[in-house]
Amino acid sequence: MPVAPRPLPDGLGPAFSCAEAQAAGVTPRRLRARDLSAPFRGVRAVTDAEPPASVIDPLWRQRTIRERTRRLAVAYAQIMPAHAVFAGRTAAVLLGGPVDPGADLVVAVPDPVRAPRRRGIRGVKVSRDLARIATVDDLPVTDPPSTWSMLGAELDVRELVILGDAFVRVPRDSVGSQMPHARLATIDDLRASLTAGRRIGARKLRTALELIREGSASPLETDYRLDAAAAGLPDADLDVEVCDRQGRLVGISEFVYPTYRTIVEIEGDHHRVDRAQWDRDIEKYAAYSALGWEVVRLTARHVRHRRTAVAIVDDVLRRRGWDGTRPR
Repeated sequence: MPVAPRPLPDGLGPAFSCAEAQAAGVTPRRLRARDLSAPFRGVRAVTDAEPPASVIDPLWRQRTIRERTRRLAVAYAQIMPAHAVFAGRTAAVLLGGPVDPGADLVVAVPDPVRAPRRRGIRGVKVSRDLARIATVDDLPVTDPPSTWSMLGAELDVRELVILGDAFVRVPRDSVGSQMPHARLATIDDLRASLTAGRRIGARKLRTALELIREGSASPLETDYRLDAAAAGLPDADLDVEVCDRQGRLVGISEFVYPTYRTIVEIEGDHHRVDRAQWDRDIEKYAAYSALGWEVVRLTARHVRHRRTAVAIVDDVLRRRGWDGTRPR
């Protein structure tokens, strides 16, 4: 039976530099033990098992990507230069944005400082005037508006809208109350960052900025909204509190077409397999129906096959009185 590695000193965290460990009395042999990984030269990190996949948590994949990125960032932070910050895709993921993190951590330094060069790191130079700094989990990152503007060089317009929607969204707490103080940015913040100086991809950023809206809670919701607009459907109200005739809250829905008494809900797998969620959905939709609303329920497959989702909603809106013209 393999012998368990000797416990590490209490002062070492989940990631640490080899120099720090050796100063604490850790031997070179212990640093090569199987319970430690070497994400970067001169750094060790405690190896933890990843949590199992979950269909009940609709954001499981995004949370998992963020946690992987966070662990790598914490590891690199042990040897990162004092003036460097995480930027680009890395900053977006650490901030909770729905972005592919890419193969390497993106680390920015102020021009003209030399950008870091190391396996697993993509070093970039940024102008001090174009990159404001924030902190996430004690990690230095470019703030949300700066991050969004910097990604104009890499993301396409739709991806920029999805990220922008995520940054300007006003979160809700466990009982459904909005928390304006918890949102990461406003549309005006994004505009100010875009116009702060010369930006690579400025044309894409300007186009995306005009399409960003408050109220989209997921990339699928943004995708549907953009596809519906491109197809000429009327604009929906987003993230709406639906009340009964006495003003009591019945439910909160993603897309509401009040003129046509139509509600569109985009449902992930957790609506299907989470019994409590399933019960709440049935009760909510029954209450909506009693108030004269028609509910259109879409899945991820409907939205990803863009014409399918739009066609379903188009048919319902026409049946509910829409004449096919988009209000100006």
